[in-house]
Order: sequence, then C-alpha cells, then structure tokens
Amino acid sequence: MATIQLTDALLVQDYVAGNENALAVLIKRHESKIYGFIYSKISDRDISNDIFQDTFIKVIKTLKSSSYNEEGKFLPWVMRISHNLIVDHYRKTKKMPMFRETEEFSIFSIMSDDSLSIENKIISEQVEVDLKKLIEELPADQKEVLMMRMYQDMSFKEISEITGVSINTALGRMRYALMNMRKVIDKHQIILTN
Repeated sequence: MATIQLTDALLVQDYVAGNENALAVLIKRHESKIYGFIYSKISDRDISNDIFQDTFIKVIKTLKSSSYNEEGKFLPWVMRISHNLIVDHYRKTKKMPMFRETEEFSIFSIMSDDSLSIENKIISEQVEVDLKKLIEELPADQKEVLMMRMYQDMSFKEISEITGVSINTALGRMRYALMNMRKVIDKHQIILTN
C-alpha cells in the first residue's frame, strides 16, 4: 500500500489546526537541509544545534500566532529565518566575515552567479535588497553613475557622454559612491555576504 505524502502547505494547515504531529513531519522532512545550511555557515555543532532549535521556535511562534502567510514556500521561509538567526549570531559575536571591495573582488560579482543553491539564492536576494537600500541613500549624481556602471554595464566613457561630465568626474563619482556605501556599511554593521 502506497503512502500519500502531504505537501508542506497541508502539513502547515494541519499543524495550525492542532495536529502537533504535522510539525514533526515537517521538521523531519527538512531537518537535514536546514541543519546542513546552518552548519555550513557556522561550523560549530553546538551553535548550529542552538540556531536550528531557535529557528523552529520562531516557526512555531509564527504558526501559532496565525501570522504565517502561506504561499507554498515553507522551506524558503524557514531557511530565511535560520539565515537571519545566523546573521544575528555573527552580529552578537562580531565575527562576520566581511568582504572588502578590491580590484580582484566586487560585491556585485556575488549576485551574478546563476547556479546558486536555494539557500544562497535567498541570501543573495537579501544582499541585493540591502544593496539597493544603500544605493538609494547616495547623492543623485553618485547613484546615477553607480547604476549605469553596475546595473547597465556602461563604460566610464559612455557614462561621461550620457551625463555630460568628464570621464575623471564620472570616475570620481563612482569612487565617492563606493566610499559612501562603505561608511554606511561600517556604521550600521551591514553584512553583505553569503
């Protein structure tokens, strides 16, 4: 006799309706992926176990308070919770690896990898959201040059022609944009990494 496997959405509904066993099934179904993700970022079993447990405490609280918005995306939602708890852990211990913009590395290169796993994709999307917020804080002339360079892949020659400023001015605006973003990142301890 074949067993029918309930979808995550149905299990969530069952749990909210009072079936405690439904949550156990969800945890068992996804524990290796969620724990593996946490451990890959923390590399400490005890801390990973704590974050895994804290993740499901948050899941339970959210489900019990009926504030979970079911969109058929239970696993990505749980992964996002665990990601946030990992970030919180690093913020508390101030040990988060920080990438610096250099000639060899650009933070924008993280966002262009099409072969991202679901976990990295979630983190990458959050990095992009955070990055866009930072860009919005820039003065208009710096934001314009940065957007043209990073998102429209224009050369500084093209940027100077479109904006009507010299290439050196366009380069200077880009430099100041990156410096201003770094200041905000450092001030608010924003983490732009996966």
